Amino acid sequence: MTTTSAKEETLAVRISRILAERIVAGEIEPGTRLRQDHVAEEFGASHVPVREAFRRLEAQGLAVSEPRRGVRVASFALSEVREVAEMRAALEVLALRHAAPHITPAILDAAEEATKAGDKSRDVREWEEANRRFHRLILTPCNMPRLLAAIDDLHAASARFLFTTWRSSWEARTDHDHRAILAALRQGQADQAAAILARHVQWIGQRPVKTPSGATRDAFAIVG
Repeated sequence: MTTTSAKEETLAVRISRILAERIVAGEIEPGTRLRQDHVAEEFGASHVPVREAFRRLEAQGLAVSEPRRGVRVASFALSEVREVAEMRAALEVLALRHAAPHITPAILDAAEEATKAGDKSRDVREWEEANRRFHRLILTPCNMPRLLAAIDDLHAASARFLFTTWRSSWEARTDHDHRAILAALRQGQADQAAAILARHVQWIGQRPVKTPSGATRDAFAIVG
């Protein structure tokens, strides 16, 4: 790779990361067209790294390329939310089964603190951060980097659904599933913990949200 192409690659990564953060946070609405010239101007880049950044967003499921319509921010249907939920269930259960023998009391204590933080969260961002911390704590001991990277990508998609659906209102809740998972792990019942986890990450919430045009649509999110 030449020096120029290496710089373009680095810039593409930075552009895709920043755009992904905006999309996940709901700052860019579903269905919004991503214009190459606007993005290139903002980042002082040529169209080459911008196109690569768009490809990275597509690979993450955050954008879609449509013939003659360009690249748009993905609009998630219930079927897509269910797909992510089922994938999370399969991969997180796999990770937990490998992690269980290596989970220490200290890890379980930290996961319990993450759950308490989630219960006290004042908005959806705080809750999502605490929820993701809980899942990472109990899954990381599997020591399977590729599996954990795939789970991280799915959590990013989950966050995207969640922020789009609940960014304007959030009610504190007690996560009984997290506590049940921790109780099972403390008792050495990995199969029970895995069964609860599988059910937990497939719980999908629904609520009406207003679109930029003022219309109302049903939005769905994984609340687990």
